[in-house]
Amino acid sequence: MLLSPELSNLRRAVSIGAITAAMIVGTGAPAALADEAQARDLLKAMTKYLGAQQNLSFDVDLSLEIVTTDGQKLAIASSGSVHMQRPDKIHVTRHGGFAEVDMTFDGKTLSVLNRSTNSFAQSELPGTIDQLVDKLRDEYHRPLPAADLLGADAEAVLLAEVTEVKDLGSGVIRGEECDHVAFRTPEVDWQMWIAQGDVPHPCRFVITSKTVEGWPEYTLDFSAWGAGAAAATFTLAASDGTKKVEMKDIPDLDEMGGIYVRKGAK
Repeated sequence: MLLSPELSNLRRAVSIGAITAAMIVGTGAPAALADEAQARDLLKAMTKYLGAQQNLSFDVDLSLEIVTTDGQKLAIASSGSVHMQRPDKIHVTRHGGFAEVDMTFDGKTLSVLNRSTNSFAQSELPGTIDQLVDKLRDEYHRPLPAADLLGADAEAVLLAEVTEVKDLGSGVIRGEECDHVAFRTPEVDWQMWIAQGDVPHPCRFVITSKTVEGWPEYTLDFSAWGAGAAAATFTLAASDGTKKVEMKDIPDLDEMGGIYVRKGAK
């Protein structure tokens, strides 16, 4: 079949491009290994910085994507704050469209107040923040926002089951220059934007679920990072008129609300 000059030139360009790409792939292994090592070093520096802070506070804006049973992808937005004193004190707030939740832990007692319904739950759970995070996730099914970043061994938690690592250069989040790294595991892909300089805190954390149709994302945008003395209260008490309920009846910190129906995993 005869080709027009334009189509011939296009085919030639595509062929040259394919050959060039193959050459790049064939000779890119050392660079890829260097990028992986750099990405791991950036993550290590961030987790080392976070773990060294005895007192830590930050604000977080969250966007939780869901895929409905009819295939529509929707995002649920909320905001919150975290104040913590290692090893055993934390105060978390969550403000969203379905619930206003306050949670405190003083090393002995977990207290949760749902301001939207004026309901209050309390449980004796002596231990550390790490132990609290595990119990909230595994027993109460109430995972904390950014919990993977709060533990004493955050690097090991984040890198568990990682199969691929990439250094994607730099990006800018709210005017702050960040290093952009990406990691893959069998079930999720996740990306982190880490502030450059002497305070390598996370600026953005994006988690993509590969086991749910539509690959929904969970995005956390961090701001107001602070280290040093945390001006926070780590106890809550039920006020007059507050209804006492079981911990299981308190909404979690990323509650979807009854109007949403999440599509099941594959």
